[in-house]
Amino acid sequence: MAFSRRSFVSSGVAGLAGAPGAAQETAGNAGGALRVAACQILTFPEPRRSAEKICSWLEKAARDKIDVVAFPEAAVCGYACEPAYWKAANPADFQAAEETVLAAARKLNVAVILGTAHWEEGQVFNSVLVADKGGVVRGRYAKTFRAEEWPAAGRKLAVWTVAGVKSCFIICHDVRYPELVRLPAAAGAQICYFVSNESGLLEEHKLSAYRAMPIARATENSIYLVMANAPANPDNLRSPSQSHGNSKIIHPDGNVLVETGFFKETLVAATIDLSAASRAVARRAVREGVPVSEWLKEGLRLVEGERA
Repeated sequence: MAFSRRSFVSSGVAGLAGAPGAAQETAGNAGGALRVAACQILTFPEPRRSAEKICSWLEKAARDKIDVVAFPEAAVCGYACEPAYWKAANPADFQAAEETVLAAARKLNVAVILGTAHWEEGQVFNSVLVADKGGVVRGRYAKTFRAEEWPAAGRKLAVWTVAGVKSCFIICHDVRYPELVRLPAAAGAQICYFVSNESGLLEEHKLSAYRAMPIARATENSIYLVMANAPANPDNLRSPSQSHGNSKIIHPDGNVLVETGFFKETLVAATIDLSAASRAVARRAVREGVPVSEWLKEGLRLVEGERA
């Protein structure tokens, strides 16, 4: 069951607490309310079966008036990692599954951040397909720092507008590399969508870090973070296609607005006040004039898409 870590309504969120001058940073940032969700589900190696389940959860999201819903890493293929699977994988099956999800998103008018895989020039990438309301594809982000052997490394950072809000994206192991969020946040992103299929409950020593890192990525940039992780599988805690759950939505001040448990398949949803996502800390890091500021200015050239 999802639970609230903080009383939160879109019309009454407190101002950003953060670096000196944060109050002056809010001007010029997109405001308003947005209803976002992380969908914590298990899926299947068969893309068609996964797409059908994803679509059923999109219908639940639409009934809850969700604007944007994120699904876990490689949800289209249940995070299959066996070499034999990828040797036999048919790109057309993945494309068909994505089209099924896009058609449902178009019909339901829900934006989707979909964990999937795609092929370019004979290489397969662990990626997210980013689709705005109306089923309009904004692009794909491919995982930069891999923890598995089957995909090639992604080579771009991007900021795309999703449901009217500039957003960025990371996948699982990417969360350990702060620059992947800092640069897009400095470039304009107010929300980071983080899709993952992390280690399971049997690797208990990792759970503290798994909880800390997404919170850090939100608060060190003054943006929201929506984390969609796969749940643990009560029938097979050793399956590679499951994780430890704890999908969550994090406020720019680092407080967890809502979070769910280890096993449940559920939607984790919150209505967020975008005026709190000032990007104050990320912006200050660039403008301050200290040595790291110049380094970050150079890094901003790597960010593609819709800049602030």
